[in-house]
Amino acid sequence: MSNEKKVTVEEDIGIHSLLAIVGHDDSELKKYLIEYTGAKLDNENVTVHMIADIMAADFPEFTFAFAEKNYLCGYEQGLSDAELFERTPPKDAE
Repeated sequence: MSNEKKVTVEEDIGIHSLLAIVGHDDSELKKYLIEYTGAKLDNENVTVHMIADIMAADFPEFTFAFAEKNYLCGYEQGLSDAELFERTPPKDAE
């Protein structure tokens, strides 16, 4: 048995359809982000992950706002789950 840890690479991220190569220029902003990221990275195959990295580097305030909201929503969900767990008696307690 091997204890090797699999490292995620850019190609693996493209496996999930929401993170795969971005296409369908269905809005001006999306088109701009795809073109901007492609030009910045000199790559015509732009993924959502690449756009997120560029946004974090070039507009950290925007990225921080999303990260903060996601953190708070996750924390709130965790508290809600813990509260529900405390109120629900274990099934084998009967």
